[in-house]
Parts: sequence; C-alpha cells; structure tokens
Amino acid sequence: MSCNGSPNKTAGQYHSTKGNVVEAIGNITGSTSWKQSGKQEHAEGETEYKAAQAKGYAEGTADRIGGFKDSVVGAVTGDKAQQTSGNIQQDKGKAQQEVNKNV
Repeated sequence: MSCNGSPNKTAGQYHSTKGNVVEAIGNITGSTSWKQSGKQEHAEGETEYKAAQAKGYAEGTADRIGGFKDSVVGAVTGDKAQQTSGNIQQDKGKAQQEVNKNV
C-alpha cells in the first residue's frame, strides 16, 4: 500500500517481483521460510496491483458518467463550453478505463 493507504500499482508490482526473487532464493538455498515469505509477498503484491487497477477503472467510470452528464446538459442548454468539457472528461475516463481494464 502507498503511504496514504490506498492501493498503488507500482508498489504492487514491486512487491510481486520482490516476492518472486525471495521465493527463488528460497528454492535455490532450500530455505522453506524464504520460499513461504516470497510466496506471501508475491501474493500481497498481486492483490495490491489488482486493487489499484480496480480503483483506477472505477475512477474512469465516474469520469465517463460525469462527462456524459455535462455533455448532455451543455448540449440541451446550448453551453458549448460545458458540452466540450464534458466530452473531454468522458474521453479521459475512457482512457483511464482502458489502462486499468483486466487483460
């Protein structure tokens, strides 16, 4: 987890990779405690990464919904600036969803 307690993709990847390295060292040396510790850290890293990914996807969804609302309100009221702003926010949300979708 990051310093503020929210999941972080980078920290998740770091711990996942570190866990793999520790587990590999345990396999090479025959140390059961290193193997177990590595497996645990890898699992925790993967969990954090997936949590950050889900959070990013949800934020993208919120941006798309908010942008759609602003775009429609702008179109109905004739406020081109609000409509454009809404379209931009929708695009930003779509991009954030794409980056954070499960592959």
